[in-house]
Amino acid sequence: MTGGGLEGFYRAGRRVLSRCEIRVAGREPLAVQARMASADRARFVGTLRTSPQAGPDPEVIVERNRFADGTERITLHNAVPRPLRLPVEIVLGTDLADLGAIASAKAGPELTASVHGSGLRWSCATGNATVTAEPPPADALASAGLLRWEVDLPPGGSRTIELRVRPDGAGPLRAAGRAATSPLAAACAEGDDPRVPALLRTSIEDLQALLLRDSANPADTHLAAGAPWRCGLAPADALVAARMVLSLGTGLAAGTLRTLARTQMTGPTAQSGMIPGPLRDAGPHLPPQCTGTEATLLFPALLAEARRWGLPEQETEALLPAAERCLAWLRKTVGDGTYLPDPNPGGFVRCDTQANAHRAAVLGADLLDGCGRTGGAELRQWAQALRTRFREDFWLEDRGGGRPAAARARDGNLVPHLGASAVHLLDTGLLGGGEPAPGLLDKVQTEHLARLLGSPLMDSGWGLRGLGAKEPGFNPFGHRTGAVRIQETALAVAGLAAAGYEKEASSLLRGVLAAAEAFTHRLPEMYAGEQRTEGSAPLPHPAACRPAATAAAGGVLLLTTLAGIRPDAPAGTVTLRPVRGAPLGEVGFTGLRVAGAPFSVRVSRLGLAMVEEAADGLQLGV
Repeated sequence: MTGGGLEGFYRAGRRVLSRCEIRVAGREPLAVQARMASADRARFVGTLRTSPQAGPDPEVIVERNRFADGTERITLHNAVPRPLRLPVEIVLGTDLADLGAIASAKAGPELTASVHGSGLRWSCATGNATVTAEPPPADALASAGLLRWEVDLPPGGSRTIELRVRPDGAGPLRAAGRAATSPLAAACAEGDDPRVPALLRTSIEDLQALLLRDSANPADTHLAAGAPWRCGLAPADALVAARMVLSLGTGLAAGTLRTLARTQMTGPTAQSGMIPGPLRDAGPHLPPQCTGTEATLLFPALLAEARRWGLPEQETEALLPAAERCLAWLRKTVGDGTYLPDPNPGGFVRCDTQANAHRAAVLGADLLDGCGRTGGAELRQWAQALRTRFREDFWLEDRGGGRPAAARARDGNLVPHLGASAVHLLDTGLLGGGEPAPGLLDKVQTEHLARLLGSPLMDSGWGLRGLGAKEPGFNPFGHRTGAVRIQETALAVAGLAAAGYEKEASSLLRGVLAAAEAFTHRLPEMYAGEQRTEGSAPLPHPAACRPAATAAAGGVLLLTTLAGIRPDAPAGTVTLRPVRGAPLGEVGFTGLRVAGAPFSVRVSRLGLAMVEEAADGLQLGV
């Protein structure tokens, strides 16, 4: 870490260490490898020659293991058959800048350190940070941020220096994923394509590393959005990720729902029933989007689908009041109108918001009926009216057959750009008997959208672009204007496969698998949407979280879509709708969970699915 760019240890939205440079015998080791060894550990290896007479072979190997909990272990290995005595210097520094300042390149200069115990300490008006060393250094120079040792290395021997970085008053950071129990099943995959088991294994490992416990209710776990930028709870992302990994069990969904239910707004206000969430950039064509609206609509949909996957009735009943408040907020906000507008005055009516609202109403009605509650008929009536109006008001005719508009202004003008947000129109949800819920588009419109998503305009060869390549404002690195985002790509693959457009789904799936291989199967939140060419590799995005909750969960959804598992635990059935073209050859999954029990399934090279393990009494639907 040299103190430049985004480098550093982060804790609670603040960079607690930005510089950590090592010199051995007055020289910086020659870097030979840097890689992520796991979701929460990076490994760096350098070599060093201590004298010009040593020849071309290195005498010292310097290994640095950096952990997300704020620990770094620096190990020096003597590779020659004689003892070495080496001066080791570590230069440390920090600006204690917050994430917003760092992201906008407005971080201030490094602070001056003071000697503190066996290390150094930095202070400013907004916080403090300390680095302690074991063994303690022989010398410490605060003005230069320097710690110094004299290290004796016997022939073939090693010595380790451990640094611990902490904000003042903070104890060691222990992720929930390192606990003895986890809400996520340890599922495995096998098959013809070796990338399948690697991606599933790494995705689950990333999810485990991102698990957090609700501080007030430690039994409830949810996912942090991603490292390093969003290490806390992002309500919409947490709900999306929990929904995409229902095949690993309903425990994560239940913990996430309970955690967010405790944040739900109450009282006699217009926002009563809403799950609060921050604004999110939506690109140059639309103003920032309210993720609180998205989270409020996702809540009842996740509960409804978790029930289908086997969430116990007692847990479902306990969460029903919060889901009912979300649905009441939806109906109250729509009022006598048809569409759910943005919460800001004069706001747009967004395409993806209508898709999320429609899914919440349809799945919410199914949930209420299944639990013996009232209100389902009114929700279905509104959803039917929304379908009728949407198919007329949001469809733009053109020579290619038309496309859905991204949004509709209050004056009726349409925002015509084609973006990845349109995939929410295909993500309709799961009803009883393994049936997909109806969507906002009719059959012909769905076909046109599927062809567009599978065209070179949107399919980069590495996954789905956030904005069509020929749209005004396209930027392959743009968060919402061209970068490939795993969340939208995974939803597109699942939605296209469910609608019967397997060619388009398979192309996007193969693209992400190829990109995952380039990222050692640890998918980042996003990467550049440049067109894939022979011999090329996906370009990393400099500000992408990795690991990221929606990317890791998207990896699980991408793969399990191949089996097309559609459970209905209350009815005691599970239906399989595998991708018939078997785009990755034979694939098998073990250790998934349906109806609270292990579930294993295999899809043959002919696209035929067979259940190999399931809960007692679970019947295969037709």
